[in-house]
Amino acid sequence: MGHVNNASYLTWVQEAVTAHWRQLASPQDVARHLWVALKHEITYRKPAFLDDNVVASVVVEKIQGASAFYDTIIRRGEEVLATVKSRWCCLDAETLRPARIAEEIAARFLRRDD
Repeated sequence: MGHVNNASYLTWVQEAVTAHWRQLASPQDVARHLWVALKHEITYRKPAFLDDNVVASVVVEKIQGASAFYDTIIRRGEEVLATVKSRWCCLDAETLRPARIAEEIAARFLRRDD
C-alpha cells in the first residue's frame, strides 16, 4: 500500500529522543550514559508514505529515578501522523545498570520554552 511500517515510526522516535539527549546533555554525560526504551505506545492518526518528509518532535513529560517519560509527535508538514508516549531508562555506560538522572540534567530536560 506504499505506507511505512511500524518499525519506521519507532526509528523516528529513537532518533528524536537520542538527538534530544545529545542536544541537552554535556559531552561527559553523553559518554557516561546510555538510553534504552522500555515502552512505546503509538497512536496512529494518518499513514506515512515511503517518500514522506517527516519531523519528530519530543517533550519530556517527567523524570522519575532512572526513567524519562517522553511524548513524541510525528508530523508531515502540519499534519500529525502519530503521537507516541514512551518510557526510556538511563543506564550507566560502564556497568549497564540503571542510573538515576541527576537533578541538573533533569532541569535541562524539563525546561519549557513557553
